[in-house]
Amino acid sequence: MPAWKLVGAVGLSGAVIAGLTASTAVAEDNVLRSDKDVARSCFEKLLPGGTKGTDRREVTSTVDGLIQARLAPRGGDAGDWDLAVFDKATGNVVAASAALRSAELAESFVTKGQELVVQACRYAGAARAVNLGVDFLAINAQGGPTAAQRAEIVRVETPNKQAKDRLFALGLDVTEKADATGVEVVLAGDADRETLRKSGMKSTVVQADISARSIANAKADKQYAAATAGSVLPSGRTSYRHLYDYNFEMKELARANPGLAKAFTLPESTWEGREVVGVEIAKDVDNIKDGKAVNFTMGIHHAREWPAGEHAMEWAHELVKGYKAGGELRSLVTKTRNIVVPIVNPDGFNVSREAEPKGDFSRFDYEMKRKNCNVSDSPEAFRTGTCMANPAGRLRGTDPNRNYAGFWGGAGASTAWSSDTFRGSGPFSEPETRNIRSIVSNRQVTNLITLHTYSNLVLRVPGVADVRPPLDEPAYKALGDKMASRNGYTSQPSWALYDTTGSTEDWSYFATGGWGFTFEVGPNEFHPPFEQGVVAEYAGLAPAAGAGKGGNRQAFIDMLTNAADPSAHSTLVGSAPKGYQLQLRKAFQTPTSPVVQPDGSVKDPIFVSDVLKSDLASTGGRFSWAVNPSTRPYVAGRYGRDPQGPPQAPIALANPAGVPAENTNFPADLTGEVIPFHVDGMPAVDNGKMQVTVQWGTPDTDWDLYIFDAAGNLVSSSASGGTNSEKAVLFDPPAGDYTAVMVNYSQADPSTPDDWSNLKVDFLSPLPTTYGPKEPYTLTCSDKRGRLVGLAEIYVDRGQTVDVGDVCERSARAAKERKN
Repeated sequence: MPAWKLVGAVGLSGAVIAGLTASTAVAEDNVLRSDKDVARSCFEKLLPGGTKGTDRREVTSTVDGLIQARLAPRGGDAGDWDLAVFDKATGNVVAASAALRSAELAESFVTKGQELVVQACRYAGAARAVNLGVDFLAINAQGGPTAAQRAEIVRVETPNKQAKDRLFALGLDVTEKADATGVEVVLAGDADRETLRKSGMKSTVVQADISARSIANAKADKQYAAATAGSVLPSGRTSYRHLYDYNFEMKELARANPGLAKAFTLPESTWEGREVVGVEIAKDVDNIKDGKAVNFTMGIHHAREWPAGEHAMEWAHELVKGYKAGGELRSLVTKTRNIVVPIVNPDGFNVSREAEPKGDFSRFDYEMKRKNCNVSDSPEAFRTGTCMANPAGRLRGTDPNRNYAGFWGGAGASTAWSSDTFRGSGPFSEPETRNIRSIVSNRQVTNLITLHTYSNLVLRVPGVADVRPPLDEPAYKALGDKMASRNGYTSQPSWALYDTTGSTEDWSYFATGGWGFTFEVGPNEFHPPFEQGVVAEYAGLAPAAGAGKGGNRQAFIDMLTNAADPSAHSTLVGSAPKGYQLQLRKAFQTPTSPVVQPDGSVKDPIFVSDVLKSDLASTGGRFSWAVNPSTRPYVAGRYGRDPQGPPQAPIALANPAGVPAENTNFPADLTGEVIPFHVDGMPAVDNGKMQVTVQWGTPDTDWDLYIFDAAGNLVSSSASGGTNSEKAVLFDPPAGDYTAVMVNYSQADPSTPDDWSNLKVDFLSPLPTTYGPKEPYTLTCSDKRGRLVGLAEIYVDRGQTVDVGDVCERSARAAKERKN
């Protein structure tokens, strides 16, 4: 926990802020007024007093700490006002907010005695006045100044599922950089290092000092921006955006491109009252009931993953510029609708981006925040302060990407509020995830990409290995592989990292059938230098893995091309009178995982209710409606293959004479016992799964097991520790020669070694494909007066076109015949 506390507040509005009693309000008018709206940036510069479309107040900070400046609408018309706070002496922007209406929160760090100008700008709308509130919140060190503890990234050895589950149970900050044998973990300080040490799990240092790296990255970013007039990005951007940059750019895209781009506010505000903003891009963008496939791109579920938002924002610019330029993108945008939400978690992102002290990133605790700003699940002692300065530091909040209903409550998410992967009090407990649920549930989102950092991955469902791949696996994998060929990433199911539950696409895909992918952008940092993590990764330039292949730009175009392809989803065709409204609807319940409890026990799954609705406005005559399949992938079945022969007979492997010396440095030190064996193949046998097991006497002794193929590649391993057995697993093992290596990691008593026994190889048949029940949509038709005139059940599969005829006229005619 950080050695900081809030000790007081001064409020222009006289409000109580985050449980702190504000002192007497500053005696000044808190109503800001302007008779004219002017579409311009409020934060670009401090404008002279009396400038049309603006009003301002001057304040002096009474604290070393935070300023929170808020706007709130007056009366019924909120209009669109923006807000910025400037340092009076230098004219530099201190904080700003530029959402689409007039609910603004500008928050950042100030020093005692700093003279400030609060500037409000009427961007658009009829509202001539707004209310202003300004609060200063002091931050003092508890017990005096303390040295910042060194934060690092280590790679923890997790050679099997049991080891990965054990790592998650420690409550450490686990990254998405993982493979079959290890996971990278952030150790925020000495307490985390001690937790890992006590666990006995093995680790190696990957990045020794994150704060030092961040300082170096910030310096590199300043140098790049100073030396570069404009980048190759669609926007020409040369530096990381702030939250206010994102929101202003989206509404400027919409203002400059009427009929093509439209900025919108998602249904729910965040825990701190911020609005979540997105932009939709389509030909005739206001006609959202036109039946086109919806391609949805989003960024920053996790606050510190800045390139995720940058890639999403650049894609919005790409779509607009590409449409206006003509060619391939114009055609693709014409055929689809595109929704971009760059910042799913604006509270958390603002904390990370404005990390105190502003500019040098030495405050690791806030810069590396991952979660949102939910305070309700914290113990009472940690509920004071704001998200940007509170007793729990970055640990306040819920991990939004563990809060979706898909398999919520299971492995790969934490029950502890202080964990960076805290799953929340229940599925969809967070406004951020409910916002995404609202879009996916009310639009036909056929394609979805959620952007994260880091580890150069294109991930697809399922997040849990035991769920098994969906029936769509061949096409799903092919699409992921194609995108990975552009950005140079690895395409794989999410469970190949480690089991995760509550993630975005494990809900969206299994509930709707719309393709869903996670991109883990970049190889090794949450927010690397802008030139590398954004410019190179997006455009496919060195040193990115996608250099010369098109990068994430081309991967996004591949996804959009898939959305525009009717064979990749489903299509309904038919006819309806002009002005009639058609709606597809289905309601269902889906179980979560069996819910892991804080004490490690497991309770029954929770059944989560979902309602999917989408609408088509008939223009008269024939229509074509791009939709997802009517049967949810969750119930449709699971992909597999029928056995083409029996599995191979078990193999017992002999223990060589003697016991090798202890070796804690494998594979750098290759000391161990080598035992060869052979795996047969078709047509004699069909091995769907190979598992190699071994035992010894006491858990106080530790043997590790590694499996190599004939080329020397490590293909499986098991090195758990704290057990008297190991099990290494490989699915669909290719025929050939293999080698098991037994490594004597440690002995309870080296003078009387505890040798291993019962080393054997077992084979299992592949699991066949299974099929579940078909599910329908309910299709309704309403006339111009909103009266229901048509009703039908519609079954449609992926790649299928179903002609529903004139459901409105047919049902109306049938009703008339029944009446007669």
